[in-house]
Amino acid sequence: MEVILLEKIHKLGNLGDQVRVKSGYGRNYLIPSGKAVSATPENVKKFEARRAELEQAQAETLEKARARAEEINKVSITLARKAGAEGKLFGSVGTVDIAEAVTQTGVKLAKHEIRLPHGPFRVLGEHEVAIHLHADVDAKIRINIVAEEEKT
Repeated sequence: MEVILLEKIHKLGNLGDQVRVKSGYGRNYLIPSGKAVSATPENVKKFEARRAELEQAQAETLEKARARAEEINKVSITLARKAGAEGKLFGSVGTVDIAEAVTQTGVKLAKHEIRLPHGPFRVLGEHEVAIHLHADVDAKIRINIVAEEEKT
């Protein structure tokens, strides 16, 4: 299936590229989410008429993502969790926990923007977390997982 991309999509193409994708991916994800349109001659003409408008919108989105990245790069959070003597957590720290903690600092962050390629954290210590804001913009935050003080 041939589609015209309406925005930059990681590992697929840039705005305006005509790419061949699997039919299911195009019909079930790209077209319904507004990220692409079918590459029919009629849609190609419509796209060329709207190209400047779409490029402007993409540039604005990129600038917003860069501004958010600057804010997010300044964030450092500390999370207290129950842990055993060896430093292993009773449970884990995942994307939801990180998103909530960052949002409490006043910086908005959604859990789908957090990248944990090795899964949730299960040990105490300092960790660096990658944040994916835009196809061209990534940020990093530092989290420190400490043992929760036991109450007696």
